[in-house]
Formats: sequence, C-alpha cells, structure tokens
Amino acid sequence: MPTTSSVSEVNTQRILPQAVLWDLDGTLIDTEPYWIAAEHALVTAHGGSWSEEQAHALVGAALPGSARTLQAAGVNMGVREIIDHLTGEVIAGLRREIPWRPGALELLRANREAGIAQALVTMSERSIVDIIVAAMPEGLFDVTVAGDEVTAGKPNPTPYLRGLQLLSEKLGREFTAERCIGLEDSLPGITAASGAGLHAVLIPNATDPGAGQWRRVPTLAGVTPVELAGWLETAVA
Repeated sequence: MPTTSSVSEVNTQRILPQAVLWDLDGTLIDTEPYWIAAEHALVTAHGGSWSEEQAHALVGAALPGSARTLQAAGVNMGVREIIDHLTGEVIAGLRREIPWRPGALELLRANREAGIAQALVTMSERSIVDIIVAAMPEGLFDVTVAGDEVTAGKPNPTPYLRGLQLLSEKLGREFTAERCIGLEDSLPGITAASGAGLHAVLIPNATDPGAGQWRRVPTLAGVTPVELAGWLETAVA
C-alpha cells in the first residue's frame, strides 16, 4: 500500500482514473467454483446433466437468464426459486471462506488511499453483495450496484452506467466514462464495461474471452494506481 507521500507524488505526476468500477464474481473474489458447484448439484438432483462447458457459458451472465438455462437442462423450479437456491449455496460458501483474487484487495486499498472513487458492479444479488462488503475493510466502495437492482443485466451496459450515475449522485461531481476503469473477468462483463464507454480491463479467470475492444492483463497482483493511470494515458494517446 502506498504511503501518504507516495500518493501525493502520484497525483502530481499522473492523472489518476476518476473511478474504478469492479466486477465481483471472478474479478474481486473467486466465487465461480461456488456457482458452478451449486448449478451442477441442482441439475443433477433433477435428473439432468451439467457440463463444464455449460457452466462456463453462464459465467458473468445475469441470473434470470442463467436460471432459464438451468430450467432447459431439466431443473423443475421457477426462475426465482432457482436464483434463491443458487444464491443461498454461494452465500454458504462465502461464510466458510471469501477467496480473494490475487492483488484485488491490495488494489482496492491503494485506490482508496490515492483518492480514486470506487464502485462495485455485479450481477450477484444484494444479499451476496452485503456479505462481501461487510467482510471488507470499511469504506472501500463509494457505491454498489447489485444484479437485482437494474433493469437489464450484463452484457447490457446498464449496470455500469448505473454505477457512474450513483457515483455522481453521491460524490457530487460528474464522472467521464473514458476516464474511468472497469475491471472484469467474463465476456458478458467486459462487453458491458466496454459498452458503457469505460476503459475496460479483462483479467481472465474461469473463462477467457480473449482479445477484443478492451485491455487484457494476466493478474491484478502488483498493479498500482500509477499503473492504472498509465493504462488511461496509453488509451488516449
């Protein structure tokens, strides 16, 4: 974590991002194994089969669509029932252990000390978001956007646009999407971040969407606010 003097030096040498908007599942914490295990157990319990390929196709997607895919795989439950069941299983896993992604918590703290606004933008529902935020050091996120609080989920850009709107409302200033960074691990997520006009950054995890209209980095380990500023400089050069 940078010291106060190092943060001051950063601010005089580089224009830092106005905000960093974080995905949750697979980017900030590695919950995808929890989701996949819950999906597999549910489909199997209803007499169906669930492959790794099918599971990976749902990574980063909005939960109602995922529930309908599970129905097509044989789960004889309503969409809301499926969402509640899966969410409960993931929450149980998180109560046992919160598996942070490499470098994520460190970058969250460094951004906060550097004065960069931060939002959490996820397709997970508020019940999961509240557990994660409660487990973090207080004050890392200025606002949070949950999947059950938006009219359209990722890959639609609406969740990220909502994040920018909430940041503006809370902090009393306008946020320019091109001066903000969106961190994602999945194709639906990186498509949403890019579509919202953010400087979208892909950190592959359970799936790898490959190259596209976004920056691709192997890990957040060792990434600093200075490096984030350099990404934006390169993007606008």
